Amino acid sequence: FDLTRELNPQQIAVVEAPPRELLVLAGAGTGKTRTLTYRVARLVAAGCHPERILLCTFTNRAAREMVSRVESLLGVDMRRCSAGTFHHIGNRILRRHGQAIGLSPDFGILDPEDSRTLLASVITELGVPALTARRFPTPKVLLNLISLASGTRQPLEKVVEQHNLKLLDQAGTMAQVARRFAERKRQMNMCDFDDLLASWLQLLEDPSLADVGEELRASHDHVLVDEYQDINALQGALCDAMAEGHRSLTCVGDDAQSIYSFRGADFTQIGAFRARHPQADIYKLTINYRSTPQILALANRSIAHNRNQYPKELQAVKPEGQRPAVIPLRDVFQQAEFVAQRVLELHHEYDMPLSRMAVLYRNHSHSLELQVELTRRQIPF
Repeated sequence: FDLTRELNPQQIAVVEAPPRELLVLAGAGTGKTRTLTYRVARLVAAGCHPERILLCTFTNRAAREMVSRVESLLGVDMRRCSAGTFHHIGNRILRRHGQAIGLSPDFGILDPEDSRTLLASVITELGVPALTARRFPTPKVLLNLISLASGTRQPLEKVVEQHNLKLLDQAGTMAQVARRFAERKRQMNMCDFDDLLASWLQLLEDPSLADVGEELRASHDHVLVDEYQDINALQGALCDAMAEGHRSLTCVGDDAQSIYSFRGADFTQIGAFRARHPQADIYKLTINYRSTPQILALANRSIAHNRNQYPKELQAVKPEGQRPAVIPLRDVFQQAEFVAQRVLELHHEYDMPLSRMAVLYRNHSHSLELQVELTRRQIPF
């Protein structure tokens, strides 16, 4: 395939980089998934068997689309490629190697509701004292804290101190419940979503399982990771451990797009990449295909204020457009009036169809006043 027809020079540089540790800083709308797809295709075209590639993506759908695109480019059967979310890949690995840590190949997977039910029974079983019961977290709250501790690789007490300080006096009891919860899952031959990753890492790091860890590390020649800004510390450790032998690790992400810190995503995995991989090469994708120059100018000025970042300036391919406007308004009612009035102006004065307009808001509850105003003005939505 002809890369010069399909990709820009920045993207080609990533695709053709030798197999080694690479951090690709891909700004918004710069074609990072396309670039990663072509890098996979290049590796296969160069002689790498598909089953020797480990491709970690944010969704299984993204993995299927990338693998399908590689198949269409090369005419090669890519079904043997290990591609999918960390949880999907962890599940497959534990089916093969889980017996080393006491999991039979037919282990079950608890969904969040099942996990909350089991955790509630553990709390009842341990008999949380009546004096603390009213202050003890609900199973949902405790499960979120346990999950955060697993993803950030921190003790539960530390997570409670950082995220829910008012529960700190309950941290000891919570840790006891968490330990019993883990025991019950293992007795039942069950895993929750966090266990799929934590147990995978245990196979790689536990000295008593050195043979299994070595087999896992030797099972792939290349590790590639998409949406690297959204991984947590546990997933970052998995990437590093799986690439430890061959050092062919390609991580694609953008520290300016990390928005999932509330559930454990850790953008410092990007910031500290060179500290963990001193020989790594860093590439930047800055040619944006999505937005107008005016929108990128605003984005660039906003991003410039970020601390602990890799500086970059996104460049637009699209033609000139309208300047973004920030309108300060008195309250939610005036805001709804303004939006409805602007909809009518665009519709009547610029002949723009209503179906071509969208209103974005941060929480669904914010739409109430707007819906009332649109209904009052008989604007269908």
